[in-house]
Amino acid sequence: MQQRLDRVELADGTTVAYASAGAGRPLVYVMGWLTHLERGWELPAERALYEALARGCRLVRYDRAGCGLSAVVDRPASLEFELEQLAAIAAVLDEPFDLMGTSMGAPVAVAWAAARPATVRRLVLYGGWAHGADLSPPGVREHVLGLIASHWGLGSEVLTDIFAPDADRSTRAELARYQRESSSAATARELLTLSYELDVRDRLDHVRAPTLVVHRTGDRAAPLSQAEVLAAGIPRAELVRLPGRSHLPYAGDRDELVRVVRRFLGLGAPRHRTGGLTARQREVAELVSQGCTNREIAARLGITERSAEGHVERIRLRLGLRSRTQLAAWWTAQVG
Repeated sequence: MQQRLDRVELADGTTVAYASAGAGRPLVYVMGWLTHLERGWELPAERALYEALARGCRLVRYDRAGCGLSAVVDRPASLEFELEQLAAIAAVLDEPFDLMGTSMGAPVAVAWAAARPATVRRLVLYGGWAHGADLSPPGVREHVLGLIASHWGLGSEVLTDIFAPDADRSTRAELARYQRESSSAATARELLTLSYELDVRDRLDHVRAPTLVVHRTGDRAAPLSQAEVLAAGIPRAELVRLPGRSHLPYAGDRDELVRVVRRFLGLGAPRHRTGGLTARQREVAELVSQGCTNREIAARLGITERSAEGHVERIRLRLGLRSRTQLAAWWTAQVG
């Protein structure tokens, strides 16, 4: 699956980059704090999430102003500015759509669905909140914001540990770099400040679309209690609690999250691909089935250990497998 990149322009001249993947009825995905359409598509775990969601529909994502491929702007971050950007994406579609908001995107999606109910078929909220001030104590918030402003490198690492505690060390390092490549420290601080300031509690009972609220019980960035506030305030909302600590939707048990979301949207269970590996990936899969470590695979194929690790991860995600053991079993079944 490939993504298609394009841009829209707001009334004030602000340009916002967006990406489409898949085909069918639209699913607009309002992403969290910092994003980069190209970098996110290059990360195997994140891309696997988007490809799984996009099967049977048209997934539309966008970089908010100041992030990723979207232009840096002088306008301060605000909920109103967030809604203007979402409105520009909606205008491109020119039809009702399913709407999914993750993390900071969840209260933005709530505000949109409450104000423009005719545009939203179904609403999904993952890892979100209704009242940003309740995410953490004031002292913690000020510490994190100060760290971003004074040392963006260290700040991105601390936040990655909060967002994806279940990820391995190399993945966390990659996610920290991803954040720094997505925006400047000033923009990151401003958007995180907005996250703490967002308050959509008075808009919840105006949402009319069927709504699914999904949250991991041990989420370290957004407490489960905020998901409960969302579900209690939105008429007839369904709340699904998933195990796990990671805030990022593509970290932890991504497959279960995708299954729950696709079921609610009426898209059916995602089909795992069982082929389409490159020649190099088939070589790597065979060596994994022989019990080789990444270092041994690298030595056998004349590549770096990091390249070997990347091949294994991409194969596993492409096939929808959770472990090297499952990959070894899959390869044995193919050649047996």
